[in-house]
Amino acid sequence: MDFTFDARTEELRARLLAFMDEHVYPAEQVAHEQRERLSSPWENPPVVEELKAEARRQGLWNLFLPDAEHGAGLTNLQYAPLAEITGRSPQLAPTATNCAAPDTGNMEVLAQFGDERQKKQWLEPLLAGEIRSAFAMTEPDVASSDATNITTHIRREGGEYVVTGRKWYISGAMHPDCTIFIVMGKTDPDGADIRRQQSMVLVPRDTPGVTVKRAMRVFGYEDHYHGGHAEVIFDEARVPVSNLIGEEGGGFAIAQARLGPGRIHHCMRLIGMAERAIELMCRRAVSRDAFGKALAQQGVVQNWIADARVAVEQLRLLVLKTAWMMDTVGNRGAHTEIQAIKIATPRTVVGILDRAIQLYGAGGVSQDFPLAELYAGARTLMIADGPDEVHQRSLARRELKKYL
Repeated sequence: MDFTFDARTEELRARLLAFMDEHVYPAEQVAHEQRERLSSPWENPPVVEELKAEARRQGLWNLFLPDAEHGAGLTNLQYAPLAEITGRSPQLAPTATNCAAPDTGNMEVLAQFGDERQKKQWLEPLLAGEIRSAFAMTEPDVASSDATNITTHIRREGGEYVVTGRKWYISGAMHPDCTIFIVMGKTDPDGADIRRQQSMVLVPRDTPGVTVKRAMRVFGYEDHYHGGHAEVIFDEARVPVSNLIGEEGGGFAIAQARLGPGRIHHCMRLIGMAERAIELMCRRAVSRDAFGKALAQQGVVQNWIADARVAVEQLRLLVLKTAWMMDTVGNRGAHTEIQAIKIATPRTVVGILDRAIQLYGAGGVSQDFPLAELYAGARTLMIADGPDEVHQRSLARRELKKYL
């Protein structure tokens, strides 16, 4: 295993770091101020569109897609350090480079499973950053950590599918540019194979019967930059049969294909969030005095910083190993490693952010510093893309199989 960055990765890292310093970090406060003046909090502040235009001009666009036809053609190992950099400003940088969830996963689904018409109609404008999208899977009335539980019904009537169900925490759905939903539901609810009951269909937002009911908050935040998280009602929403992605009964397999890259992308960005937290901790520690000496001279603060550095270095190596394995043996071959990073990374980064918040005192939980919002995002990822406990259960079973 060689995790050395190749020449292309180094070149993109240098350009992306410069983009962050020159454009993204200075835009953070500007974006907050502009958002307060918008008629709707879900609209993009003008500076976000400026960042997107500049990133595209610099070739820092669609870096996540390994498909050279549609994206940058980078491997997971090449993309990992770039995603980490964007994770340092998770509200702006992923959107600016068109590498923000849930659009990334949806673009991957369309690129891998969509037909030519679907790619033309939905993938191309997503790749261009002209529209946004949402992935409608989670439901409030069942334990959605077990995808076989979902109750949304997709029945066929002639040349149409009729979609009925209630979804929530549908990321991106509040954004005014969100024009398409990928909806997972059951086309064969009584099928013998519980993993062949589900299908995925494309449902345009303006389809009669689709209602974006309300924004769901996460620890009090509405996540305006990523289009929020919504409760969405599908009440006899009709779409053409041609809006089916892949084949009937293929929804579960498509979901697994989508979630693998999504999980590692989240972990890559989480490492960037942890690095931002360490930087903020160090700046605070050397600039504040308490009980007669700088916080940086307090033993407990030194321990926090040292432990954080060790933890981040460990996580980065595990994420790079996972990326390398996905590139060399595929997502299935890297299944255990993907689960390991999904368990370890959010949990560890939450701990680092918690210490950083403690170091900042009241400022740490305020809107004047990014720590509270970073904490909310990191803590949510212990639930999103499958709760940690689901991954622990699956990983443990794999380990135990060796001894049975």
